[in-house]
Amino acid sequence: MRTGGCLCGAVRYTVAGESFHVGRCHCGDCRKRSGSTYTIYGQWPLEAFEVAGEYATYDGDSFCPACGSRLFSVYEEGVEVQLGSLDEAPFELRPEAEIWIKRREPWLHEIEGAAQHQENRH
Repeated sequence: MRTGGCLCGAVRYTVAGESFHVGRCHCGDCRKRSGSTYTIYGQWPLEAFEVAGEYATYDGDSFCPACGSRLFSVYEEGVEVQLGSLDEAPFELRPEAEIWIKRREPWLHEIEGAAQHQENRH
């Protein structure tokens, strides 16, 4: 069981069990949403996810309306959690794929052993 939430604590969530995918995305949307050069995410089955508190959603991304922390995206096939929003640093959750590497900053190195995709992995 992993717990996470927003900066102010108004939104809390849990994910149970193991993630079925961990990745690093360099696409333009992830760059804008994160305010950084990429985002790191983990995906869990929807039934493994529980959330408490009021959150807002814009274009599929859910965040805390009070502090603005980006938290997760809910899809039919599962939930995608922003790993930086977990309470404990998930050191063992290593990205197995990088997507949109055509947008990766040239000074950023690829993740050793991770599949490299010019755009989406599907």
